[in-house]
Amino acid sequence: MAGNGIPDDLTAPIPHPGLRRARWSVAVVFLIHGSVTGNFATRIPWIQDHTALSPGQLGLALAFPAIGASLAMPLAGRISHRFGARTALRGLLALWTLSLVLPALSPGLYALCPALLMYGAASGMSDVAMNALGVETEDRLGKPIMSGLHGMWSAGALLGSAAGTVAAHAGWDARLHLAGAALVLTLLGALACRGVLDLRSAPEEHPPPRFALPPRSALVIGAIGFCAVFAEGAGLDWSAVYLRDELGTDAGLAAASTTAFACTMTVARLAGDKVVARFGAVRTVRAGGVLAAAGGLLIVAARHPAMAMGGFGLMGLGIAVVVPLAFAAAGRSGPAPSQAIAGVATITYTSGLIAPSAIGGLAQATSLPVSFMLVTTLACGLVVGARVLRVPSRTASGSAPAVTGDLERS
Repeated sequence: MAGNGIPDDLTAPIPHPGLRRARWSVAVVFLIHGSVTGNFATRIPWIQDHTALSPGQLGLALAFPAIGASLAMPLAGRISHRFGARTALRGLLALWTLSLVLPALSPGLYALCPALLMYGAASGMSDVAMNALGVETEDRLGKPIMSGLHGMWSAGALLGSAAGTVAAHAGWDARLHLAGAALVLTLLGALACRGVLDLRSAPEEHPPPRFALPPRSALVIGAIGFCAVFAEGAGLDWSAVYLRDELGTDAGLAAASTTAFACTMTVARLAGDKVVARFGAVRTVRAGGVLAAAGGLLIVAARHPAMAMGGFGLMGLGIAVVVPLAFAAAGRSGPAPSQAIAGVATITYTSGLIAPSAIGGLAQATSLPVSFMLVTTLACGLVVGARVLRVPSRTASGSAPAVTGDLERS
């Protein structure tokens, strides 16, 4: 018997080929999760026209996904405890992919808000489940993979947005487009989930609470994620506006800055695992904070579009690996990884929710360059707080959940 009462055959190392399959299976899950977001984002204008919403009403409705995610995330750990990680992820991912069609079916604001609440709840629960599996897979591999997994999410978002852009330009009804995308992604998700680790809680382990405040460790780690996601939201939502309003660029070049920022983050995340393996999480985040702060200063001082775009590129490069590392640290910070990951995810979702409006409000009161000084200051917080990501790994004799040794399909 292992030290935690789990039979030795359940805690023995998984055969390497099966573990390699589990790694790529969870990577595909991240890709699919991001694809849902990308498809939905491109059809927001169609949904606004279809529901006849004003900009203010649309802004109100778009707050509901974050609310739904924040409320539902703590449930993911209990669902995984009850059904096992693989079955839970299969169900939650299917719920997320199928919920893609709900907003397009809404006839007006009063139907759209609960639809987006359900959409966000499914997103948050599946997000926690796949990140918890990603952390466990990383632990069993013995090398960093979380940055690459989040890079796959970003790549999925880009692929989904590309598909949505084609559908929008072709004039397809969003109800048909999103229903078709939901069916395809649900099928791919079911296939991908067959290969992920089949983690199961020990029989004597108590189920996590339905709702609980995040543990203190998650709050500290989440603060680092907050800084990074705030800068990410500012770059994605305000880079085009900054180039257009502050530097007088045309709409095409301004839009290209947003695409470049997103692509920079995707490439950096896909390559980030090798950097983390070489230099460690703390030094990587500190260096990233320096790059992001330098990028922020370059944006503020820019007098030419190329200078500002370079600044946004540096910022995207600097913050790219922070959130994956925050999830990884949360998953190893205590005996309830799903609860800690849910806490960090809730904080980062909150940051992503308030960042665009905070930048806009400060810009209204002062100017956009002053707003990006706030972003630069938060980037400096990455340098100061990176040490909280130095969290010891869990071991098989500690609190890691059991896993079926042969990776059989459930």
